[in-house]
Amino acid sequence: MTTTEQSHAAVEFEALEIEAITQVVARVEHAQRNELPEEFVGLFRADAIWTTGHGRRLFGREDIAAFTRQVLPGAMRESTVTYEVEHVLFIRPDVAAVKVRAQYRTPDGEPLGNPGSPMYVMSKENGEWRLTACQNTEVFEAA
Repeated sequence: MTTTEQSHAAVEFEALEIEAITQVVARVEHAQRNELPEEFVGLFRADAIWTTGHGRRLFGREDIAAFTRQVLPGAMRESTVTYEVEHVLFIRPDVAAVKVRAQYRTPDGEPLGNPGSPMYVMSKENGEWRLTACQNTEVFEAA
């Protein structure tokens, strides 16, 4: 295989992995919009860590599940949310830092509150990308 062929193969591989990661983020959005705690929690590794947008630190899927079951049902009653992958940095082929843009919206699609800027460190486990270490951050506009 020539260097050009190797380079093309690497770009192709990366594009496929970014698409798979984007699908996980789409599943996060789906679970949030439809208030599906179990679907959301199923996207995490068993030993994942997550810091909520208000700074609560959760360790392990069970902590994440307990919190999510408490706050997600009813959360989308008068709103919806969108998640968009902004950037993917591959730390290794099976570990990626994923920067996401999140925005809560009214049912009519108007922005609601400040946007979010989650960071998801994801790892590929048995062929599936999993949320591993996540931090939600609310973005405040400069005064």
